[in-house]
Amino acid sequence: MCSKEISPKSFVLVAKLPQDSMQKNSQKRFSRFAWGVTLYNLAVVAWGAWVRVTGSGAGCGEHWPDCNGEIVPRDPSAETLVEFTHRATSGLALIAVVALVVWAWRAFEKGHRVRKASAFALIFILAEALLGAGLVIFGLVGDNASPARAIVMSIHLVNTFLLLGGMALAAIWATHEDPLDLKSPRIRWLWISCALIFAVGITGAIAALGDTLFPSKSLAEGIAADMNPTSHFLLRLRGLHPIVAVTCAIVLYLQATRWPSKEGKRLQWLVVIQIVAGLVNLALLAPGWMQIIHLILSDLVWIAFLSFGLRSLGEKKQSSEPALA
Repeated sequence: MCSKEISPKSFVLVAKLPQDSMQKNSQKRFSRFAWGVTLYNLAVVAWGAWVRVTGSGAGCGEHWPDCNGEIVPRDPSAETLVEFTHRATSGLALIAVVALVVWAWRAFEKGHRVRKASAFALIFILAEALLGAGLVIFGLVGDNASPARAIVMSIHLVNTFLLLGGMALAAIWATHEDPLDLKSPRIRWLWISCALIFAVGITGAIAALGDTLFPSKSLAEGIAADMNPTSHFLLRLRGLHPIVAVTCAIVLYLQATRWPSKEGKRLQWLVVIQIVAGLVNLALLAPGWMQIIHLILSDLVWIAFLSFGLRSLGEKKQSSEPALA
């Protein structure tokens, strides 16, 4: 019998198959780790909101990174325990992001999107730590109702969005490397949506601070305070949030309808759930637990929007794509 001769090229291709399979498995493991880090950071964000809701931001005094002059408080009060726990979990989050960057540098080639997204996340988790430290050191915690606190909290919220965005992009790009059409007419609406989401976050941070520091006894009392020109500026600005939020929800929902996909459907559901949560939060006079749910949902909407945006820009450009009305 005559055996068929195997060419060197065929041998190389056969030898490359296990290597490709190992690489894909490695990328899937990295993606799962990146999503795990993202979820953990969502929990850290939720606990950070609990620090504000319970007025525990001054639990360690104006000390950072130590707590009331101690590395580990020996006999902590409830407020100190809440604040110290937030610092400890935030420290673990930083370690997790550093691990994410190291893994990305080892698993992906130079210039890969995953490397860039991971580095992006590292930059913003460091900024997150500095912002948190600034709130403590300058006393922008507890009952402080100054414009400076509102500004720093707004920056903190946007920074959190960017941090979570970097992690989510690293997780997505680890297994999906679709080319992005940055000249697509869709990108204009994606940028508008991005700006609206940030505006919702900023106005939401201000509204949440106002709800925490100046709680209302009834919905009518709260609305009256919002309309009163002599009210504290946090209350007068609070009314902006539902207006911006509804506008953003409409734009996101219409985009997901115009460019249908499973990512778009997920975004639509989250937008609807978030609007319902906002109404419940308003009806219940913004209890702390509902504020936290509302905040986490806003982060999930942001992540879903990023996934939808990448899918939209990754689709093949249509010859005659209608503009969004």
